Amino acid sequence: MGQAKQLEDLEVWQAAKALVVEVYRQTKEGPLAKDYGLSDPLQRAAVDVMGNIAAGYEQGGRGLAEHLHTAKGAAGRVRSLVHVAKDLGYVSDQRRAELLEQTTTIARQLGGFIRYLEQGPKPASDQAGARGPDRRPGG
Repeated sequence: MGQAKQLEDLEVWQAAKALVVEVYRQTKEGPLAKDYGLSDPLQRAAVDVMGNIAAGYEQGGRGLAEHLHTAKGAAGRVRSLVHVAKDLGYVSDQRRAELLEQTTTIARQLGGFIRYLEQGPKPASDQAGARGPDRRPGG
């Protein structure tokens, strides 16, 4: 995993920012815009994903992993609320699928980032030999 020079270099933060923009677009118009009981928590959850990545990055150390866990939880809240929005007829099947894919991808990125922080980078010998023990042809 490459070293980010600044927050904005993190791919997961960029993806989270794109999620916030898309959630705000979806909650700006149509019936979802008038349902504050759903649009507000949906917006807040999306912002929490991005915000916790940012807070963890700036805090660094152990705080980073803790904030990434919180961001991953917020991504789960976004997914749950998107399902409700679809069930209420506020978003189309296609829009729901796109938002779910977006949040699932972010959750996977966060999970990988958390594992990287908790386990540390793999030694170069492990990365090159990911096939397992002695799986050479004819061996």
